[in-house]
Amino acid sequence: MDKKVTGFLGLIRRAGKLIIGCDPVVQSMADGKSKLVVMANDISANTKKVILRNNELYGVKLITIPISKEELSIAVGKSAAVISVEDAGFAAGLEKKIADDKEE
Repeated sequence: MDKKVTGFLGLIRRAGKLIIGCDPVVQSMADGKSKLVVMANDISANTKKVILRNNELYGVKLITIPISKEELSIAVGKSAAVISVEDAGFAAGLEKKIADDKEE
């Protein structure tokens, strides 16, 4: 994964607009604050099932990025397999950076 993407994740965290972990992400979705949910590519089956079930309920955009939990954890500075972005501008920017990374 491009350093631009992982660096941008760190920026979102420092801005206080990143929610980390399954239960906090589900709560963010339920509260209507989540704009984008991002899962690592090696997320556990149980966590994935919980996120997908809640995504059906709340209809938040969901993407799986081609990095491991370990790489995602390093990018956000905390152990993470799933994260939620709570700002529309940051969510759009992250999606664009991920799409640009896939094109390269």
